[in-house]
Parts: sequence; structure tokens; C-alpha cells
Amino acid sequence: MNPFRVLAGVAFAHLAVRTRQTLVATLGVAVGVGFFLAVSGMMTGSQTDFIRTLVDSAPHIVVQDEQRRPALQPAISAWPGAAVSVRGVRPQDEVRGLKDWPAMLAAARGLPGAIAAPSLNGAVAARFAGRTEPLSLNGVDPRLEGQLTKIEVSLVGGHLTDLEARPDGLIISRPMAERLGARLGDTLVVTSTAGVLQRMRILALIEPDARAGFYAGDNAAYGLLRTAQVLFARPNVVNQIHVRLADPNSAEAAAAGLEGQWGYKWVSWQERSKDILNLLVVRNVIMYAVISAILLVAAFGIYTAVSTSVTDKRRDIAILRAMGFTPRDVEGVFLIEGLVVGVAGALAGFAFGTLLLEILAHLPITVQGKPLPLPLDRGPRQYAIAGLASLVSALVAAWLPARKAATVDPVDILRGAA
Repeated sequence: MNPFRVLAGVAFAHLAVRTRQTLVATLGVAVGVGFFLAVSGMMTGSQTDFIRTLVDSAPHIVVQDEQRRPALQPAISAWPGAAVSVRGVRPQDEVRGLKDWPAMLAAARGLPGAIAAPSLNGAVAARFAGRTEPLSLNGVDPRLEGQLTKIEVSLVGGHLTDLEARPDGLIISRPMAERLGARLGDTLVVTSTAGVLQRMRILALIEPDARAGFYAGDNAAYGLLRTAQVLFARPNVVNQIHVRLADPNSAEAAAAGLEGQWGYKWVSWQERSKDILNLLVVRNVIMYAVISAILLVAAFGIYTAVSTSVTDKRRDIAILRAMGFTPRDVEGVFLIEGLVVGVAGALAGFAFGTLLLEILAHLPITVQGKPLPLPLDRGPRQYAIAGLASLVSALVAAWLPARKAATVDPVDILRGAA
């Protein structure tokens, strides 16, 4: 006869006798697993969606006309490590902009699957109907910029490529247009820091939409690159290059390589979002701590059920030992009891968690008057983690009283019973 079948038969007999306690322990595991799936599915899904939005909405790498470290003074370079003190240094006036930017653009486009586009960014003042507001104007190549960011899905009333047909075109945010009192088709008087004045017509509005995943702020504006160069009196000059890679995870290494080659500060999306990513790590720690506490409570239910079974079945344990069962066999009986409760609770928890996720998916949540479905992670990984965690907690909770049962002396129990 199969020894495992014998031990399993005894374990199932114990569980059947104590039906109420078995059901309570199973229900505790099911509730723990169900809430594990709901909470982790909601938190992990929102984090995945947020990171995807973070990666897709903006360029993976941005280089600006600035250095990460200031250049060393000639005296410091001539006598490295010497007691040299340099005072009264007057900064050299340099024309801002990326030097040799066509070669830098070609190098960026040489990365696997990369798309790169030049840009000229600067501050301007927009005036309309007696109101003046500051804008951060981005002169871009419309066809390339549309592939680098998700700005197109945020536009209302027009498209980014409309700038090609209207060199005097301008795209601003809807809140900025409301502050100026302007609408689509109105003409703004735009003045740059170089003193150049130009009339520009609003071709489209950027809608701050949480679903779109792109919003650079109320003051962001977009125009044609050559128009921005005229407005800032900087012909053939760009001060930014935007890069999008086929593999976003390689952005940090690619940025470091390009920075070492060209010297300018190349910023990857990981560096740009470092603080946010660190907060997500803290958020995950808190999430799994809360979920672990839920499973710990469920484990106490299993511990109580198995421990009570050991106490009530001391005479049966003595008889089993007298029949030739080893301490390991007795321990196995109660471990099987805990495993059965854990498996049954996990399966019931899967059904309960799936129901909770379905309820969360259909919650009527609206943002700015528009429906916003909750991003949920319903992948098998979450179910695997929940099932494994419940089985481990069940085995640990059952092992403690099972170990105690294995140390029972059958002679003392039978003599006391007599």
C-alpha cells in the first residue's frame, strides 16, 4: 500500500471530522489570496501603466546645450594636483547651442532602431487682447516629433503636421488659451528674448488628458523649427536633440556612451525620472508589507486549526505510533492537513480575487468628465505569487504544531488514558 495514500487518508479524516474549523481556515486563506490579487493587481497594473506612459510620452534621451561638469581652468589643467588657486575668473561668453549638432544627430540615429530629431527651445511672451503670458516655445520638426512623443493624441482641433503648411502656426495648451482669452484660429503676437516680434496663429490646442499620457505643462508651446530659429535670431542652431530607442531599457547605457563621445549632458528617461522610480520602490515595499500581513493573518487560521487538531487527536496519534507510524509519518499527516487547507483556500481565493478584479475594472471612475478605467494586472504572475505565498504560509503554519505532534510519547498518553 502506498504510504502517502495512508497518510493522506488519515489527514482527510481529521479534516472531515472538524468541518467547521476546516472551512474557517480555508475561508481565511481564500480571503487573504483574494485581497492579495486585488491589491497587487491594482497597484502593479497602475505602476506598469504609469511607467509605460512615462516611457512612451516623452523622448527616451534628451541632450541640451549644457555640460554635466564645468570645464577646468587652464591653470588647473597645467598643474594638476598642485596648490593652485584661481580667482576672479570671468565666464566666457559663448553662443548657446549644440556645436556640430548634425554629426550628433547622425550618431544618435546610428543607435539600433533609434529615431532622433533636433529642436530649438526658448522663452517667449505671447500677447492677445491686452493679456500677456510667458510660453516655452519648442521649435520642432513636426513629422519626426510626432514619432518621438504622444503629443498627437493630446491635440484638439488640428495636427502637429499642420505646422508644415503654416510656418506661422502655433500650438499651445488649452488652459493657456483660456488665460489669454484666445481660441483656435486666433493670432497671437509672440515676442522672443532676442527682441524679434512675430504674429503666430493658433492651429491646435493641447488637451491636458490623463488618458493621453502626454502633457508638458500649461506654458508649453510648439512651432516649426525654422520659425523658432528666425524668432530667436539663431539660424541653423538647435539646442536640443530628442531620441527615441527601440528598447527603452537601453536608454541609460546609450546616453552614457553618447555623453562620453560628445561631452554634452545626455539625459535618459531613467535619470530624468529617478526620483519617481525610487518612490515606486517604496510604494512596492509598502504594498507587499500590507499584503504579507493579510496572508499572515490567514496563516494563523491554519495554525489554529492544525494545532487544535493535534490537541484533540493526541489519543489517535498515540494509537498511530503504537501501530508503527514513525514521528515523520505523524508530522506528515498534519503537514498534509495544512497543505490541503492552503490549496483549497488558494483555489477559492483565485475565484474571489478574479471577482474583485472584475468589480474594480467596472468601477465608474471619471477624470475631467471622461471615463478612466483602472489599469489592472491580471497576468498569471500575480496568481503564481499569490498561490505560492499561500502554500508557503500554510506549510509553515502547519509545520509548527505538526512538529509538536511528532514528539508525542504514545506510552504516556495511553497510560494516562487507561
